[in-house]
Amino acid sequence: MPTASRDIKISSGVRVGRPGALFLIAGPCVIESRAHAFGLARRLKSICAGLDIPLIFKASFDKANRSSIRSFRGPGIDAGLEILAGIKAELGVPVLSDVHEAAQVGRAAEVLDVIQVPAFLCRQTDLLLAAARTQKPVNVKKGQFLSPEEMKNAVEKVESQGNRKILLTERGTMFGYNNLVVDMRSIPIMKRWGYPVVIDASHSVQKPGGRGTASGGEREFIPAIALAAVSAGADGVFIEVHDDPSAALSDKENALDIKDLKGLLKKLLRLKKAL
Repeated sequence: MPTASRDIKISSGVRVGRPGALFLIAGPCVIESRAHAFGLARRLKSICAGLDIPLIFKASFDKANRSSIRSFRGPGIDAGLEILAGIKAELGVPVLSDVHEAAQVGRAAEVLDVIQVPAFLCRQTDLLLAAARTQKPVNVKKGQFLSPEEMKNAVEKVESQGNRKILLTERGTMFGYNNLVVDMRSIPIMKRWGYPVVIDASHSVQKPGGRGTASGGEREFIPAIALAAVSAGADGVFIEVHDDPSAALSDKENALDIKDLKGLLKKLLRLKKAL
């Protein structure tokens, strides 16, 4: 059976990892504009408040790992953090974004409630240590190239700085070229270390580089991945949402239409309660 997860304070009103509870990390892949980010954040807050689900708003200020040099990366760290700070202050929602270099961490920690280490960078020791030293919660996404057992090394790197506020996120494993699969054994395996485990149901259905200059995806399978992971013991669900996925500036093929989110969350809550 999975180990009980540590109860972690994200902000004054949000805690994650409580037994039997479910939390959500959601938002657009990248900050497209101030108005767009605020609009999605307001809708997410309303949905989660109605279902009593703790929400962490996620949006990237810079997508440094896009497939093509021509791909949209976001507004950058200064403008992006200003937008996230506004969402945090005006809507009272904790915010998460990813960092790609150790030099970004200090600036990001001034605003972010959760610092995310991308899957591609989950073995970058200096980045993990810099994130850990902020003493902020750190969400480490499991690399597509790692077994779940190997994530213990990332955990130990963060713990080495006295930080025990760790989230671990499963996002699929490479299965040949341009395809991912999710081994649900990774959920109970990563829960052995006592930290909340999250399923990234969006990137798990991604087809990395599947369109040559961009990634593809199969968003229709997001609900199946989320339901399976919660049944396997996931504490939280990570879902990228958009009001018009076909027009999203990043990861449009693995973003869930926000109008479909409430129904999915209701199913996940019923499943969590049954378990």
